[in-house]
Amino acid sequence: MAAEIIKENNKINPWLACLPTMASAFMFVLDETIANVALPHMAGSFSVSREESMWILTSYLIASGIVIPMVGWFSKVMGRKNFFMFSIILFTLASALCGFAQNMEVMIFARILQGFGGGGLLPVSQAILLENFKPEDRGKAMATFGLVIVIAPIIGPVIGGWITENWSWPYIYFINLPIGVLALSLSKALIYDPPYAQKQVGVKADFLGFFLLTIFLASLQIVLDKGNNADWFNAPWICWLSTLALLSGIAFFVSQIKNKEALTDLSVFKDKNYFIGTAVQIVMQGVLLASLAILPQFLQALLGYDALQSGMSMMPRGIGALCAMLLCATLANSIDNRLLVVIGLSIMGGAGWMLGTLNLQIAPVNIAIPNILYGLGLGLAMIPIITLSMATLKNEQMTNASGLQNLLKNIGGAFGTSIVATLLSRGGQKHQFMLIEHLNDFTQPYTERLQAMSSAFMTTVDPNTATYMGQKMIYGQLMQQANLMAFIDAFRVFAIACIVIIPLIFLIKGIEK
Repeated sequence: MAAEIIKENNKINPWLACLPTMASAFMFVLDETIANVALPHMAGSFSVSREESMWILTSYLIASGIVIPMVGWFSKVMGRKNFFMFSIILFTLASALCGFAQNMEVMIFARILQGFGGGGLLPVSQAILLENFKPEDRGKAMATFGLVIVIAPIIGPVIGGWITENWSWPYIYFINLPIGVLALSLSKALIYDPPYAQKQVGVKADFLGFFLLTIFLASLQIVLDKGNNADWFNAPWICWLSTLALLSGIAFFVSQIKNKEALTDLSVFKDKNYFIGTAVQIVMQGVLLASLAILPQFLQALLGYDALQSGMSMMPRGIGALCAMLLCATLANSIDNRLLVVIGLSIMGGAGWMLGTLNLQIAPVNIAIPNILYGLGLGLAMIPIITLSMATLKNEQMTNASGLQNLLKNIGGAFGTSIVATLLSRGGQKHQFMLIEHLNDFTQPYTERLQAMSSAFMTTVDPNTATYMGQKMIYGQLMQQANLMAFIDAFRVFAIACIVIIPLIFLIKGIEK
């Protein structure tokens, strides 16, 4: 009986194969967000500015982005199981090096290594999981796997905030060590390579493709990360890097089509389900990462939350996602996945609009409710759309398709985060100019408010100083309101983005039960 549980038809039981894929995916996805709240502490340790410390995130994203579309090629050269285990080892060792880093140079080097190791974890995990299950069972399997994908980035800021406040920032990397050892042990015991995923002899290296991809991703990521602070295309170096990204991206695309030994197989985009499903996921990833970036900012900058409190405020989103995953696992084989995606996106849109009604006197429950709904919608939509996008592909296409899809999702997330940063900075300025028009001696509410404040200050200072202090306080309140309105605009953009992509779902072919 025990032998039957462990193996089925000379292959590992697919549910047991979930264990190493979930452990490695959790480690990778968690690391994408856990470091965010610790950046100020790391900047202090390395004696660098906040802007310079952002390279800790940027270097990791560039390195992982380079590897993600190459997972198919690496799997051929090394064998998929060997590549997967090598990635776990590299990621784990690099995590230890991050924790021991004593200066910025070592940290960036370690983060690049960590990105190289982590880039293959999620797409290979996803491919292994999808291949091990029959098409009709993939929805339930992906719902189980999705608990990791959705919850890890939500609890990342919570864990990072708690560790930073109670221990010290190196431990946000050290916690990867036991997870990495566990994932490696489970992978060795439970992952099975089908013939098409085993090491192939005579695979040629596409050096041109690798070079063009590296230039494209590095220049694009730097533009998206630094563009807002550099005032975008008003900075010549942003223009040059954008041009370089565009040209290298086009050259990479052409080289992959013409080269028979290309790094990636772009023919998967001929599949309608894959093409549309990937497009939907790009938008969803942009909304997800952008919302994870700005809601803690809103809570800390305008409501006075600390890092741990703002991280804890994201927990309701995890609760909603957990409920959605359990619901998906139950309904996967009885309800059309397209309906789940439509319902999920609609709930996400509604939650985004609710967040767009926040104010500076908001109660915690009014933050928790839209977060729960957002997590619920995200959980209902994310796993079914992944399942639908892969449903009509062959098993041997899964690894390559998963790598390309995750690359494009990462780019979508980078665009989303960059766009929302621009919305906040430009929106804050726009609303400031609009509001400041009402601060003049001909506006009765302003003059009455200024007179009341000046009178209060006159008990301790002279009239001129009291008037100045009153004006300064009113201007501070105006800035708060301008920033609040910019956040509201951003949340409403999230809502609109979720609703706009719903019609695309009806173009996807459903899964035959």
